[in-house]
Amino acid sequence: MASQALSHVFGVSQSLTGRAWRWRGGNMELGNGQALGDDIVRQLLLSRGVAPDDIERHRRPTLRNFLPDPSLFRDMDAAADRIAQAVIAGETITIYGDYDVDGATSSALLIRLLRDLGVEAGYYIPDRLLEGYGPSGEALVRLGEQGSSLIVTVDCGAMAHEALGMAHDAGIDVIVVDHHKCAAELPKTVALVNPNRLDEEDEAASHGHLAAVGVAFLLAIALVRTLRERGYFEMRKEPDLLALLDVVALGTVADVAALHGLNRAFVAQGLKVMARRESIGMAALIDASRLKRAPACSDLGFALGPRINAGGRVGESTLGVRLLTTQDPEEAREIAAQLSALNEERRAIEAEVQEAAEEQLAAQHNRAVHLLAGEGWHPGVIGIVAGRIKEKTGKPSLVIALDGETGKGSGRSIAGVDLGAAIIRARDEGLLVAGGGHAMAAGLTVASERIENLAEWLDTTLEAQVARASAGREMALDLAVAPGGLTPELVESLEGAGPYGVGWPGPRVAVGPVRLVKCDIVGTDHVRLIAAGDDGKSFKGIAFRAAESDMGQALLHGARGRRLWLAGRVKIDDWGSRPQAELHVEDAAWAD
Repeated sequence: MASQALSHVFGVSQSLTGRAWRWRGGNMELGNGQALGDDIVRQLLLSRGVAPDDIERHRRPTLRNFLPDPSLFRDMDAAADRIAQAVIAGETITIYGDYDVDGATSSALLIRLLRDLGVEAGYYIPDRLLEGYGPSGEALVRLGEQGSSLIVTVDCGAMAHEALGMAHDAGIDVIVVDHHKCAAELPKTVALVNPNRLDEEDEAASHGHLAAVGVAFLLAIALVRTLRERGYFEMRKEPDLLALLDVVALGTVADVAALHGLNRAFVAQGLKVMARRESIGMAALIDASRLKRAPACSDLGFALGPRINAGGRVGESTLGVRLLTTQDPEEAREIAAQLSALNEERRAIEAEVQEAAEEQLAAQHNRAVHLLAGEGWHPGVIGIVAGRIKEKTGKPSLVIALDGETGKGSGRSIAGVDLGAAIIRARDEGLLVAGGGHAMAAGLTVASERIENLAEWLDTTLEAQVARASAGREMALDLAVAPGGLTPELVESLEGAGPYGVGWPGPRVAVGPVRLVKCDIVGTDHVRLIAAGDDGKSFKGIAFRAAESDMGQALLHGARGRRLWLAGRVKIDDWGSRPQAELHVEDAAWAD
């Protein structure tokens, strides 16, 4: 098996997308589906780095087996102590959240928790276009003047030195709950809880993959424990913390946090809470997403999350928090419908910006980093468009929305290229007004006159990294089946090692060899196909946003009479009277 793992799968050294095919773990050719069940789950877990003696803990991830003691984290006890004081004294508390899904779910979690503790907390979500990311000193001071003696920022604040300094000077207590990168010097706060603090101990720092909503849940545990020690629940029922896992799961997946360790437990258990539909707002969101079943992990990222995000991107920034905290079913239905409408508007705006951005791509064919900029592009969609361009080209991409003399940009990177570090360095060298991020994503503000300088600097700085990353492009495969093995039972077996996401990739399956019976374009640029194998069995597949790619063109026009291997994720198609397995095609290779 070791030698097979090192060789190319089916001899594919260069697929139609330019990748070599290799086994992620060992050779798993299952033919028509034999050896399903526990054996395949064990292999999937091993290939994702689980030690053989730790299989059972990861097979069914629970909080009991993955939850750390919240007191491990610096300032956690100080934060819990200050909030407990405010709860007991009946102080006015305001939650200051970011405008994305992680910010909305983090805010909703603390608001719901404090409500169960007898405190109606206020909230403040800044407007993306008018105020931008992070706490505003003016807004913090204004909240203090309006009576808030304690403000808790969530999913923002770790680098807001000036704003938090203003709040400190005004005598306002601020607690920061965040997960973004920190500087060595921390802003002035009562407490700053963040596993990515540079001074965190190793065990706490190992949870740096948590989304802010995960950090907020740990704070919730610490707060309830502190109140319990002070006798707060002698005459009051303790809140059900597990009921908050629906928003933890949603925020974790939608923020593209790595789904290993504690995050997998959060999502696995949170999906169970979601299925019970106990939260009025979450139930309305599920219904507005037109789901006729309990949500799966992928639904959080592709159906529920985008609707919450739409409020912050192109609508009213408070809609997500309002939906996830309302106790009125009619209000929940109205907000969920409004968010769905905004999501459709966001799609249209995104399509316009993407079309305009792609028109600039031809002139940047030889660049290592694509930098695309346009006057009047909506800042709320540039991150999504950057991700689309990155997926299409296989190169780091930045999209900048120009507004006169300045532009706001968002970038997405590829594995092996640290875009966030490059943006921070560009800022330090004076190329940017502001900028930051992490390896795979970054944001920036740049003077319009410096954009070409920035493009050239990024191209020079990252050229070697991009070249190394591109040369090593591979498609990691988990198993291979004949067409007859592509069954609902296979899909069910593969789900046994889920939930899947970033850092815990969903299984990729190779199917073939096959001939294409039918292949055409559906929607704007999706390639739909029917493939048949030597075993006489056929199946349906679809390659999303692939019509104009080299692979899409080969499938549409070059595959007649030729045999192929197809690779991708297997999903259930339940539109018909009987559920069937279909392949979401990510790659293909000639079989002869």
